[in-house]
Amino acid sequence: MQIVGDRLRLEGSVDLIGAEGRTFGAEEGARVLAARAPRPDLAPDPGLPDDTRLWAALQQAGGGAWGGCVYDVDASVARLNHPSPRPLP
Repeated sequence: MQIVGDRLRLEGSVDLIGAEGRTFGAEEGARVLAARAPRPDLAPDPGLPDDTRLWAALQQAGGGAWGGCVYDVDASVARLNHPSPRPLP
């Protein structure tokens, strides 16, 4: 497995993915992950404080963790003004 992180360009990659004792490349890994459903017990903790819930909603509206973990104000405002049918967490 090779994990590469470039802290200056804010880019990274993982070159090897595996599941159930099998290893495969990034393309097949993306297909496997896309086909998986989330765990049925995966849900926000009902006891989360309001400020944490607001941060999570803004993070999701701005692109989520995979969007770079950096607030995108324009994307957040657009999402909040025109929400999708899927509710925010």
